[in-house]
Amino acid sequence: MRTKLTRIAELAKQRPRIKLQTLIHVIDEESLKVAHSCMQMNKATGIDAITKEEYGEKLEENLTDLLDRMKRQGYKPQPVKRVCIPKADGKKRPLGIPAYEDKLVQKVLNEILTAIYEEEFLECSYGFRPGKSCHDALKELANIVITKKVNYVVDADIKGFFDNVSHSWMMKFLQERIEDRNLLRLIQRFLKAGVIEAGIEYETDKGTPQGGIISPTLANVYLHYVLDLWFTVKIKKESRGEAYLVRYADDFVCFFQYQTDAESFYGKLIDRLKKFNLEIAKEKTKVIEFGRFSADNRARREESKPNTFDFLGFTHYCSKSKTGKFRVKRKTSRKKMKAKLKDFTKWLHNNMHTEVGELIKQVNAKLVGHFRYYGVTDNSKGINTYRYRIRRKLFEVLNRRSQKKSLTWEGFIKLENRFPLAKARTYVNIYG
Repeated sequence: MRTKLTRIAELAKQRPRIKLQTLIHVIDEESLKVAHSCMQMNKATGIDAITKEEYGEKLEENLTDLLDRMKRQGYKPQPVKRVCIPKADGKKRPLGIPAYEDKLVQKVLNEILTAIYEEEFLECSYGFRPGKSCHDALKELANIVITKKVNYVVDADIKGFFDNVSHSWMMKFLQERIEDRNLLRLIQRFLKAGVIEAGIEYETDKGTPQGGIISPTLANVYLHYVLDLWFTVKIKKESRGEAYLVRYADDFVCFFQYQTDAESFYGKLIDRLKKFNLEIAKEKTKVIEFGRFSADNRARREESKPNTFDFLGFTHYCSKSKTGKFRVKRKTSRKKMKAKLKDFTKWLHNNMHTEVGELIKQVNAKLVGHFRYYGVTDNSKGINTYRYRIRRKLFEVLNRRSQKKSLTWEGFIKLENRFPLAKARTYVNIYG
């Protein structure tokens, strides 16, 4: 499988203007077995209610049947089971769970798409790509603001991106690089598979597969053509000054040297997205003065400090280093802090009767996960505040286990000596 994917990647690189054929052959028994071995245990099931363990009991028989259906065009992905997860703002986030067999096919299909499009995607794209991460996007953002001639930021948000992707445009974009009709037909079937919610099946005439493994890659393909190429080829050349883009999935920020370029781009962005069935969330999109000279310029005009903007869970703001040099800093955004604390509190209450040692072990695993993401340069206050709040919540929950509320802070500190809470620490050096 790896040899086939390497060959596809080489062809994509060597022939950037040639459409690739005969790709579907990568989805074979070997690749599906590898996909099966990679699937996690005890995951929620789709409408088929089949687990990894159950599918694996007759793996050879199941894969033979699956491949036979694929060869005679009889394989059709099942509708995705949709459940809604409550968000901190009271709204609900839809979560899709594909059938197990469909997960296997999507897993291999995603490997094929990744092999092709890793040679296509631009450096400004960071989301769900091998060797790239949120922290890499944050580092590039800091590098642009500190070293480039930028004074304005367009902080943009696409309204319901994953729910509004145009299927017809998606297929047109894919056909720019893929000429394998069988592979294109398979992708289209996933797009049209539909969803089932509360026992009712709904057709999907737009959007990418809810919760699907291929969804992030398809999203990157869509925005590669809609945004990345357009910005690089057209916007940068039309701008009077410097212009830069950093995108992570559907979350992106743009930087400009001149205000006129930033405001012009804002207007063009609305029209550009509309062409491809998308629109910006106007209440979340803004043009702000931001950069090395913004503080001095605003002070000269007797205006307040530069505004801030949120990106990837952090609020970015203009500041200075200990040596007095300009520095863009970041802290956990208020919205994310509130949501994380709410989720953690709910989890604590649901697990309050777990044995104390085991409970704190699980708490520490969650804390370390939070610190590994939010523990970046200049955010020590944010992660320490988070730990402080979680520590107090843990005390409250442990106290509630006894109706007498007999646990004092002295007793809690003794408990901490036996089962220490993970310390907040910086894991990522943005400037290193």
